[in-house]
Amino acid sequence: MKVSVDRELCSGCELCVTSCPDVFEMDGDVARVKSEIVPPGAEECVAQAAEDCPTGAIKVEEE
Repeated sequence: MKVSVDRELCSGCELCVTSCPDVFEMDGDVARVKSEIVPPGAEECVAQAAEDCPTGAIKVEEE
């Protein structure tokens, strides 16, 4: 699974960072992924973060 954050859409609410800190972090006032490849065991929280993102900035790709 791969994940990315569209910096143009991100509102900086930090919901993804709170729910999945192993994958997401803040870079100034927008979120970014620590690694494009989702670490084993983090797939569920990444999928939840993408679903909960209020602006739809998180994109998940299944490999």
